[in-house]
Amino acid sequence: MAYTAIELIETKRDRSVLSPDAIEWLIGAYTDGSVPDYQMSAMAMAILLNGMNSDELTAWTEAMLHSGEVMDFSEIAAAKVDKHSTGGVGDKISIPLVPVVAACGVYVPMISGRGLGHTGGTLDKLESIPGFTTGLTPDEFRKVLTEHGLVLAGQSETMVPADRKLYALRDVTGTVPSIPLIASSIMSKKLAEGLDGLLLDVKTGSGAFMKDLVHARALAHTMVGIGASHEVDTVAFITSMSQPLGNEVGNANEIKESIDVLRGEGPADVSELTMVFGETMLELAGVDGGRERLDDAIRSGAALQKFIDVTEAHGGDASVIEDPSLLVRAPHEAVIAAPADGYVTRCDAFIIGVSATWLGAGRERKKDIPDPGVGITLKAKIGDEVAKGDPLAIVRYGDQTKWETQSDTLSSAWTVSERPVSAPELIIERVDVTTI
Repeated sequence: MAYTAIELIETKRDRSVLSPDAIEWLIGAYTDGSVPDYQMSAMAMAILLNGMNSDELTAWTEAMLHSGEVMDFSEIAAAKVDKHSTGGVGDKISIPLVPVVAACGVYVPMISGRGLGHTGGTLDKLESIPGFTTGLTPDEFRKVLTEHGLVLAGQSETMVPADRKLYALRDVTGTVPSIPLIASSIMSKKLAEGLDGLLLDVKTGSGAFMKDLVHARALAHTMVGIGASHEVDTVAFITSMSQPLGNEVGNANEIKESIDVLRGEGPADVSELTMVFGETMLELAGVDGGRERLDDAIRSGAALQKFIDVTEAHGGDASVIEDPSLLVRAPHEAVIAAPADGYVTRCDAFIIGVSATWLGAGRERKKDIPDPGVGITLKAKIGDEVAKGDPLAIVRYGDQTKWETQSDTLSSAWTVSERPVSAPELIIERVDVTTI
């Protein structure tokens, strides 16, 4: 049946339902270029505003999934389990998590994304390692996975190409925080990997796309349901993103913090999430040992060696892992100072993420290339006691004009009060098929 993009945009604009055939046509036409970006951005906005019913979401996810190649790793006897985060500020968990899980015998065919809006992207972080190539062909993807038990790549030209195009478009058209678009984007990529199990980290709070628990829970339930319908054991954790994860925000400096975790020296929140998620991935893979096995992988150096090996397999310079001081750093430095004595009661992830993006760590436009050396090192977070003049953050940047426009905004991310408060709970709840 023939359709036009404008009639389908009008259908969704007017809160009517798109048929499976119409969705299949639209995704196919967008993938081959018949439907241009400006029309798909209008459709994405209509979906953001008016949502999708369950039948539409199923059809949209299936069309995305089958817009390209679906991989089959059935020749690999070991369990294949992956992890995905809905996006956060300072969220580098995938980078230390994948090597430690792979060191325990679980295969991890990870397809990651780039930054969306104010949130960082795993691919952008990995590419701050000189030479690290995330754009692998399917054959290269399979080779790295088979040889090392893990791979850290982006979508190839042939794997879920509709999502690769739409992902970048959503980033620059204000259409990121849509439950149907997020769920279908994540699950189409993950289902294309031929997984046995999947762990999802659904963020909620100021720095997340799902600002409140109600919407975060709805997204978690939606994705766990999609996984179950495709016979992939799926577990989601809803976790806090009211303040950044760890102490580093930015691409190269988040790689450094990931290396710290693999050496057993990382900040408590990043290390704890790495362990909890790692335990769950082992559980999904049917691998015994839990946290003790993960701890052994870190203590023995096996997890760090996995990261070195996979970096080299991706063409990266592993010397920066052995000596993170070799990672690129932006040339200028500034300090955000505490305005008074007291306790940090607010460290706003959204403001920090937006400022990092505007300083060059992320993208303002689709074609922008992030500056890997731009970053913010947090020196005080919620619950910490500070004295007037103490550093709240150290900022590294390359463009003085950009810094002058962002310094006041970034300073406003912290609130210092007389009375102490506790840091927010890291893990809010777990969602699986027994709870949806």
